[in-house]
Amino acid sequence: MPEMTNWAFPPDLQPAPDDVRFDLASALNAVVALRAEIPEEAFTAAILGTERVGNGVVIRNDGLVLTIGYLITEAQTIWLTNNAGAVVEGHPVAYDQTTGFGLVLPLGPFSAPTLPRGRSDGLRVGSDVYVIGHGGRAHALKARLVSRREFAGYWEYVLDEALFTAPAHPQWGGAALVDASGRLVGIGSLLVQESVKDEEVQGNMFVPVDLLDPILDDLLKSGRGPGPARAWLGMYTAELGEHLVVNALADGGPAERAGVHVGDVVVEVAGEKPAGLADMFRRIWSLGRAGTEVPLVVSRRGQLLRIDVRSADRNEFLWRPSLQ
Repeated sequence: MPEMTNWAFPPDLQPAPDDVRFDLASALNAVVALRAEIPEEAFTAAILGTERVGNGVVIRNDGLVLTIGYLITEAQTIWLTNNAGAVVEGHPVAYDQTTGFGLVLPLGPFSAPTLPRGRSDGLRVGSDVYVIGHGGRAHALKARLVSRREFAGYWEYVLDEALFTAPAHPQWGGAALVDASGRLVGIGSLLVQESVKDEEVQGNMFVPVDLLDPILDDLLKSGRGPGPARAWLGMYTAELGEHLVVNALADGGPAERAGVHVGDVVVEVAGEKPAGLADMFRRIWSLGRAGTEVPLVVSRRGQLLRIDVRSADRNEFLWRPSLQ
């Protein structure tokens, strides 16, 4: 996502204290800047970069910060900055591959209020919401919920129901989605194109905060979500019309090792034709935990090939920091 710079939304797009039913100053100050430094040898460095900048939201009195996990994946160093300009180092506590959430704990005193969590299931399409990035009211945006639907990401990621807002916030990663009561209902993940009244506009996708509570204890205890690791192929696939096309492969990942090629079209998973990208991932995950063999049929230059891919735990490929 873009580097944080000296900019501001036009005043008419910013929430004003008199226009909201909550303590706007407290909500603004609960959102902190997050900067992560990642080793060049890290598995995700080539895709996500070695310096990542975004936001996080303070959700507990001990300063625990909720953010989007790709910002802190394989982080060697994390710095948190509050709206008063105070900076403290943070430790990456957890990254949940299933939801995409990440948790960071400040390693020193850090003054920032907590943002109470709400529930997104009460939001309706058309609801007024606020997208808050670090930097005070200048970086807070009045928006609307324009859609809530399933989302599938090429990196083997599916949300049963994601939240989509417009207009777009340019510093979306880890930004807070706040409802009309001033409660956190989502964490910013992506910049997307949305259809609003038959017009294509830029918007943001948010992960619903409702997904956090059922896994929070596990994340704090083990650094990852509950249950066995999902089967991961390292096969970055795009939905192009009715076709599922392999656009890229993780270096040394299971699919590459098994002989899948870029440009292959996935025709079957375990003998069944996937209905789409989300269906393909769910079929793979339904076969068993990481380590399960996944039988694929792919089309390559008009020829059908069966390729059995021995899946893996994605976390085993990631560089691991240590707390000194």
